[in-house]
Amino acid sequence: MIVQKYGGSSVSTPGKIKKVASRIRDRVKEGEKLVVVVSAMGETTDKLIDLAREVTPDPHNREMDMLLATGEQTSAALLSMALNEMDIPAIAFNAFQLEMITTASHRNARIKDLNLTRLFRELEIHEVVVVTGFQGITEDGYLTTLGRGGSDTSAVAIATEAGKKCEIYSDVAGVYAADPRLVPNARKLKYITCDEMLELAALGAKVLHSRAVEIAKKYNVSIYCASTFSDEEGTFVVNNLPEWMEQPVVTGVTTHPDQTKVTISNLPNDSELISRLFVAMADREINIDMISTVNDNGHSYLTFTFVSGDSDMVRETVNETLGETEGWEVSRNDEVEKVSVVGVGMQSASGVAGRFFSALSKNGIKLLGTTTSEIKISVLVHKSDSLKAVSALAREFNLLEQD
Repeated sequence: MIVQKYGGSSVSTPGKIKKVASRIRDRVKEGEKLVVVVSAMGETTDKLIDLAREVTPDPHNREMDMLLATGEQTSAALLSMALNEMDIPAIAFNAFQLEMITTASHRNARIKDLNLTRLFRELEIHEVVVVTGFQGITEDGYLTTLGRGGSDTSAVAIATEAGKKCEIYSDVAGVYAADPRLVPNARKLKYITCDEMLELAALGAKVLHSRAVEIAKKYNVSIYCASTFSDEEGTFVVNNLPEWMEQPVVTGVTTHPDQTKVTISNLPNDSELISRLFVAMADREINIDMISTVNDNGHSYLTFTFVSGDSDMVRETVNETLGETEGWEVSRNDEVEKVSVVGVGMQSASGVAGRFFSALSKNGIKLLGTTTSEIKISVLVHKSDSLKAVSALAREFNLLEQD
């Protein structure tokens, strides 16, 4: 048995669904039993969100999950129909029928438990079981969704519970050292570690959902990422690189465009006040990224970045927390992006930071903020410099295909 997942671009039209069915038929003829997890067709999820907002500007999260879950159910049913038309015995199931139990956090639920008894029973009768990705149910039977990219998580969770490998298919041929839409000659990676993939996913790379990689890392599940539309070899996501393979210093470079920078000036030099501000942000589940403080003549200057979609909540939190404090001023900059390099080789290599900052300096790129970890370096730059920064770092760390 193999678990496969096909993304929205792979099943966006009836013609593409038939092509996916043909690929699955070929694997069945090789003697495989398949569990196939599918996303909603193309831009269906976005269209459903827009539809809800035509009814109300603030749709209830529980009802949104009821609505959004219909997208995957449509593609699962259509794919099963296509397979049966090709004389491949197939059946489609949603999360409720397969008992994919999640937390009750609507729009961003986490998988708690899976009961694959029925799935295995159906595989004794059918060659393929098609499963809706992205969705689950609470213990009380309410539909939930797992957040953007959640179909990856559904597939890896099923593979984990079944003790099988997982194949993720999309419209790209694997994991690249840089986004090939930004850097056309970016090198495709044959292997990438889970740690590197987690960092890249968190930093804006959209190849795999970070929760899917977390599960794969924890339970040592093999993930293979490849294209739905070609037989080109893809990328293996592994816990450890093969022993024969030299560990690269930097594996990938990525950019995260959805960033907003906030600077609060003339704050009292009071660490308790700043602590209260960030506790209030955490209570509202605002994702704060880079943070820096500067003290000058008894005042503090605080700068931080956050994911742009939280703008209204950040403004409210700042005003509520600092409302009784006198003299402070706040400014906001939406014209910024975060550019990062990632590589497990950084832990043992020297001079990486020097090369990183030198490459940016030579290209006249102004830095607005910096953060680091053992396997990453991230900087905040003007949006107008983002592509130039990615290209400069890709050249510096040999992330391009060789001519």
